[in-house]
Amino acid sequence: MPCFWGTDLQLLLMLAVFLVAECVSTGVEGLVTSSNSTQQMDKDNSTCALQMDGKENGSNLPTEVNVSLSVRVDTKAVLCCHSVPLTNVVTTTWEIYLRNKPVCIRDHRRATDMATKTNCTDERMTWPYRPDQISALQIDPVVITHDGYYECQAVTPDGSFLRKYHLQVLVVPEMTLFRSRNRTAVCKAAAGKPAAQISWTPEGECVLEHKYWGNGTVTVQSTCHWAESSVSVVNCSVSHETGNWTGCIELNPDATPPKTSNILYIILPILVLIFVGSICLLKIINCRKCKLKKTEPTPVTEEDEMQPYACYMEKNNPLYDTTERVKTSQVDGMNLHIV
Repeated sequence: MPCFWGTDLQLLLMLAVFLVAECVSTGVEGLVTSSNSTQQMDKDNSTCALQMDGKENGSNLPTEVNVSLSVRVDTKAVLCCHSVPLTNVVTTTWEIYLRNKPVCIRDHRRATDMATKTNCTDERMTWPYRPDQISALQIDPVVITHDGYYECQAVTPDGSFLRKYHLQVLVVPEMTLFRSRNRTAVCKAAAGKPAAQISWTPEGECVLEHKYWGNGTVTVQSTCHWAESSVSVVNCSVSHETGNWTGCIELNPDATPPKTSNILYIILPILVLIFVGSICLLKIINCRKCKLKKTEPTPVTEEDEMQPYACYMEKNNPLYDTTERVKTSQVDGMNLHIV
């Protein structure tokens, strides 16, 4: 009997993998993320240099410019000063207003080429290059505490030119979506800055909660209930300045609690593996039996091994018979003599 069981084993393993994948895919809800890039007004050094080296007349420039700037946390930001030709600048001064901190002042005088700073202890704020070449301010990396107002004043013989920044630090929220009891779903955007916006499709009976943290981030949670049994799948959409996220979840009124579902997801793959292992073990045992049957001795060999002993018994039998005849004749003789 041939022992070609490798192909069957491969098919069984493929079936087991398919069943496990199907089990996991039916229990996990899909989450689709669409990245929406935030337009950050980070200026590189070459852009700042181009602005400062322009041939524009200082009298034609606006004396004050207001800029609203949004920057993601843990990135680099470069704030450029006013677009005034370098040859006309006498002094450049940065004033930084942060929450619960004294005003930080960074000053550079072109005549003496001296840079000074007052109440500036944050080492992440630096001049990216020499202030007489590029009067920009670099923040690397940006943290939540850098949220505030930044002003750069350039003094020239034609007057003072002011550029103001309102810097807002953005924090990406962490989205979670899960099913609760009685056809209720919960969508949460945790620790985002600013607060995220949550919407549902289709709409249900929702309760919105906000939790504000000390570092300026906000956690938004929306809990919705759908009483109509015709609604089987719902979508949660989270909108934020750093991007948009969409997740879907299936409403199942007969669904078991999350702990029971997790146990089923663990037990089912184990049972499949035990089933496949049992079949493999039976195949191995049957194959070994095939090999043992091929190596068993034939009955002819056993008869040959018993032949010498049979011959020995045959040689001894005549002697035994001769001795018995002698003894019988002697007994008969004695009986005749007595008579």
